[in-house]
Amino acid sequence: MSDTQTLIENRPPTVAALFLERVAATPDAEAYRYPVPPAAGEGPDDWKSLSWAQAAERVYAIAAGLIELGVQPEQRVALASSTRIEWILADLGIMCAGAATTTVYPQTNADESAYILSDSESRVLIAENAEQLGKAKEKRAELPDLTHVVVIDPAGVETADWILTLDELEKRGAARLEKDPDLIKERVGAITKDQLATLIYTSGTTGRPKGVRLPHDNWSYMAKAIAATGLISGEDVQYLWLPLAHVFGKVLTSGQIEVGHVTAVDGRVDKIIENLPVVQPTYMAAVPRIFEKVYNGVAAKARAGGGAKYKIFQWAAEVAREYAKVAQDNFRRTGTASVPFSLGAKHKVADALVYAKIREAFGGNLRACVSGSAALAPEIGYFFSGAGIHILEGYGLTESSAASFVNPGEAYRTGTVGKPLPGTEVRIADDGEILLRGPGIMQGYHKLPEKTAEVLETDGWFHTGDIGELSPDGYLRITDRKKDLIKTSGGKYIAPAEVEGQFKAVCPYVSNILVHGADRNFCTALIALDEVAIMEWAKENGLEGKSYADVVAAPATVEMVDGYVKKLNEGLQRWQTIKKFRLLPRDLDVEHGEITPSLKLKRPVVEREYKHLIDEMYDGTREA
Repeated sequence: MSDTQTLIENRPPTVAALFLERVAATPDAEAYRYPVPPAAGEGPDDWKSLSWAQAAERVYAIAAGLIELGVQPEQRVALASSTRIEWILADLGIMCAGAATTTVYPQTNADESAYILSDSESRVLIAENAEQLGKAKEKRAELPDLTHVVVIDPAGVETADWILTLDELEKRGAARLEKDPDLIKERVGAITKDQLATLIYTSGTTGRPKGVRLPHDNWSYMAKAIAATGLISGEDVQYLWLPLAHVFGKVLTSGQIEVGHVTAVDGRVDKIIENLPVVQPTYMAAVPRIFEKVYNGVAAKARAGGGAKYKIFQWAAEVAREYAKVAQDNFRRTGTASVPFSLGAKHKVADALVYAKIREAFGGNLRACVSGSAALAPEIGYFFSGAGIHILEGYGLTESSAASFVNPGEAYRTGTVGKPLPGTEVRIADDGEILLRGPGIMQGYHKLPEKTAEVLETDGWFHTGDIGELSPDGYLRITDRKKDLIKTSGGKYIAPAEVEGQFKAVCPYVSNILVHGADRNFCTALIALDEVAIMEWAKENGLEGKSYADVVAAPATVEMVDGYVKKLNEGLQRWQTIKKFRLLPRDLDVEHGEITPSLKLKRPVVEREYKHLIDEMYDGTREA
């Protein structure tokens, strides 16, 4: 048995036990950094730190406080908050109490929040602020199991016998621990690997979300398997901004506890650009939309600098892509990422002019980024790779505890999601569907045995619903969602995500795109433009002072986008080409339910919302 297998197979039953081990091993080492906004409301944030011992003091107090409120092992405690240090401390506190966390996105409306709290039978809700508390208050009559709400940020909150602040909870817990100092150790010691640790509700595109049951062993396995990849070490600094209610964000907290590195936590997406030079992370995880925004922002800035600057950027972007493709291909064949001298010389010039500034914007210390949750357009991946921002694409689902595949460090291949984590098995079904088996797979859907049986076979194989291909040496490429494949009326299959990804690499103004064509005789697209980028373009093209909706409706804008659609079509098979498109009057967003909080497109919602535009494009159903 290899060292890696031994490490994984001899894992403790819970992340709570791993946390206790980490605190005992490195009590004084820095664990977390978090921002504290200035009291005056202006100026830069003041970043504070917690050592592992200081974090543990708060975690144990939260755990003991929940026990004081009567929370029993495996009972659910809901957590409705954005990504912040208190989310992590509360989640660890819930696990150390032997209870299970029900994650709730803070953007979730009152009706769906109430459904999740009710379906999960959550006993306590830890709410970020008055807004999250308000949802529970509004629906309290529908929540007979909910006994208490604990509020993280007490501003504007009136406490009551069933409402208390996080500070009050911690004080109650600390008082209990004075009387019973071994309480947490005993609770953690009693947790079995099959006990429920986390209940994550998948944001379904239709119907009610399903609760995915993830036991303690899933997270313990993930912690050990991530460490076994060798991608992270105790010297790393992680910048964590992803939603922790989502499985991708949550899994990053497990790997950190195993290796013991520093994590800087701040979920404010509008602060990412400001935070990166302050945090100077060595690695961070993100979703493709972030890399698309950075790429579009860099391109727009170059364009605003005048024709010469834009030409230099375009040249540098092509050099980056060529460099990345050649280097990755050579590494695959020889184990060395070498390039010809002439290409290396061009790359050196482009690095001084363009790439170095991009790396500086990411903080200057970035070793790698991990991208997941959706497909990254390969052309954008190659651009960043050539610019020295190495994006390791990974793959997993809520049902597989997020991380099933990841690209292996230097040997990463853009356009693939890498190799399976140690201990995870994969096979491709006859119809191309990816099947997974291993210790990261869920127990099933909460109170939905029929739905569980549809995707989880009795021998442990999980049907992902994704279509993919495995290379001879084990790299996985995702081609599409099984249910999202389009079959035209001419019988041709099209993977819309592939076409959409290519368009994002071609057009620097796009924010979201949906390709439509199922049972039609040609493909069309709904396109939403990035507001910041398109408004900059508008200033330079005689549309200054107009609203976003007016800019999008302007004939000049439609003509400009049409040029990019034609460029896209040049690289597609005839049956894949976009014959007609419509620009949307606003960008797609979470609030309207058109994209999930992890920024995935909800196709049925968008197609329903803009059915009139789709029908208009097929009016007469003749090819344009």
